Amino acid sequence: MSLLDSKLKSEEMDLFFNAILKLENIEECYKFFEDVATINEIKSLAQRLHVAKLLKNKKTYTEIAEITGASTATISRVNRALNYGSDGYNIILERLKEQNIVK
Repeated sequence: MSLLDSKLKSEEMDLFFNAILKLENIEECYKFFEDVATINEIKSLAQRLHVAKLLKNKKTYTEIAEITGASTATISRVNRALNYGSDGYNIILERLKEQNIVK
């Protein structure tokens, strides 16, 4: 999917994503995201990435639900994004793997 095809594309989103790209370390990420989102929103995003990592590691839905507490609907949505989405999860998981941050 090209940038022109994204349903999110706007000047406002460009500002937000550019702000994220300016964060230099985990501490700055905590500070920014605690200000910009609720704790539950942040935890939801983190849970989805964890689900994606576990799906890539061939865990079952049952195992993932037990490990993360995610609903089967969330797991299914993440799985669909992994397989048919914009490749965002795959890009970031591969980069994290290259840096030995995830297995």
